[in-house]
Amino acid sequence: MSSSESINSYHKPDNYHVEHHQVDHQFTNNTHHSNISKVHTHGEGNELVTIGGHTYYRHELMSAFGGSLNPGPAPFPKFNINPAPLGLFAFGIGCLLMGLFNARVMGITIPNLSVAVACFYAGIVSMLAGILEFFTGNTFAFTLLLSYGGFWFSYAAIFMPSMGIAAAYAESDQFENAVGLYLIGWTIWTFLVWSLLLKSTLALVVMFFGLMMTYLVMACASLTGDMGVSRAGGVIGIITSIVAFYNAFAGVATPFNSYIVPPVVLLPEIKFGRGRK
Repeated sequence: MSSSESINSYHKPDNYHVEHHQVDHQFTNNTHHSNISKVHTHGEGNELVTIGGHTYYRHELMSAFGGSLNPGPAPFPKFNINPAPLGLFAFGIGCLLMGLFNARVMGITIPNLSVAVACFYAGIVSMLAGILEFFTGNTFAFTLLLSYGGFWFSYAAIFMPSMGIAAAYAESDQFENAVGLYLIGWTIWTFLVWSLLLKSTLALVVMFFGLMMTYLVMACASLTGDMGVSRAGGVIGIITSIVAFYNAFAGVATPFNSYIVPPVVLLPEIKFGRGRK
């Protein structure tokens, strides 16, 4: 069975986006590349893409799309399911509440309610969505959602008296510094994720840049004890949650169920030097 037949042998979900390009449907001698383990484009007009040893036309592939947490061209999953919006909505709610409490909206300083949401919605649902991404073959989303699910559980555990984490620092002034170092670790992790999205979509890049800045500013707030910095981190978190909701909505909105279908803005690919042939 050819790659074209294998791709078209099952229904392409409506909530995934397709690479739209004008293509010449004649294979060239460059169809089979000697180095088939890497993702590369070839053909007379770069209309062919080889992924994992299988060659596809560009129009047969999903394009980068925030609504499916897909960072680049990839074959359609064999399972007609898109768990990404579920994980994005969970992430957005958790980020929104964390931002509201850190910004001291309505004068609230006790984070207990956000801890409950971090565990029972943001944490559990993110991990469930990540596990479902395993079956779609989306390694990026699988890694991302499970990791951030772990973040929500670990972040909530810091403020749970039964975990004894805060109590362990009760006789010292190390607690805020420890939380700051914890957030710096997540800043570095998010920077690595963000660096993998520079060829994807504007919404994805903005969302993870905002998340990275949220972690960084909140880490600075913990290390310095500055309330103004903490509030700034909360505001950035609120903005990040809005972009997360945008991506989640894009993943479930279609012309069949909504009058509003968010546009997808693809980032331009920058060519460095002379491309491989």
